[in-house]
This record gives sequence, structure tokens and C-alpha cells, in this order.
Amino acid sequence: MTQPGEVLYIIVCAAGPAPDVGRLVTLAQDAGWTVQIIATPSALDFIDIAELEKQTGRPVRSQYRKPHEPRSPRADAIIVAPATYNTINKFAQGITDTYALGVLSEAPGLGIPVVILPFVNTALAARAPFQRSIDQLRAEGVRVLLGPGQFEPHPPSSGAERIENYPWSLTLENLPN
Repeated sequence: MTQPGEVLYIIVCAAGPAPDVGRLVTLAQDAGWTVQIIATPSALDFIDIAELEKQTGRPVRSQYRKPHEPRSPRADAIIVAPATYNTINKFAQGITDTYALGVLSEAPGLGIPVVILPFVNTALAARAPFQRSIDQLRAEGVRVLLGPGQFEPHPPSSGAERIENYPWSLTLENLPN
């Protein structure tokens, strides 16, 4: 259970379920979290920024802040959903070419729990680089919700059929207590 004032960063990537990330915001707020949305640059075209800012009461972040801009509150936990093949691989390799990846790359070293709910197809999920990335992240304590009993990759060109049943609540259920 969260404590009052705990901050949850939700990092949203450019994948089919992204327009519905507000569903996760609602679930998190109902569980007592203060939510900060961070979008990858590509995700900005998928989400309703104004609606998410209204829902969270905070600006959607996608770039590093300028020196005169206020800092976001420190994260107590991070959820990446939907997480793309690209973001997962870059996170595992420590690549920080976006604000979202910079935040993610620091999280394990800061002891901030991270839960990832991928949205990838079977062709991408079967690739050796992706499998290595999943193994590396899990070895660092990142909870990657992929596989039996969690969330399965979808066949190529069938992602649209899986969007409605994307298990947003699974992410909150897998945050450590």
C-alpha cells in the first residue's frame, strides 16, 4: 500500500495502448499515488497531453527541464507502460538519449523500483537482443511483466486486437510493498 504523497512516475511509450494511459493514472490515483507522466518523444503523438495534465495536475514531461523550471517530485516507483521493444533494449543498455531513458537508467542505482509492461509482437520478442535485455533488467531487479501468467507478446500485425485488454492494473499489482 502506498503512503500519502508517494510519487509514481508513469513512463509511456509509443505503442498501441498509449492513448489509454489515463486508465492507469486513474488506478494509481485511486491507490493513493501522486502521478507524474513522462512520455517518450514518439509517445507525444499517441497521448492527450492536455487531458493527462488535467488528470494528474502536473505537466507531462518529455524533455529535460530548463534551469529555471521547477523539478518534478522524486519518484518512489516507476511504471513503464506500454513499453516498446526500443525502450526496453535501450534501458537495458544504459542508453539515455531521451529524458524518459535518463530517468529509467538512474532508477536501479537509486533503489527506485521499476515495473515494465511490454507491448511487443512475437517476432520482436523472439529476438536474441530483446531476450538479453529482459534478462539483464530482471538481473538488476526490474520487474518485467512478460511471459506466462503475465502478458504475452502478440502475433505481428495483431496488436490492435490486444489494446482493449492491455492489463494496466497488472503494473500496480507488481509494485513492491
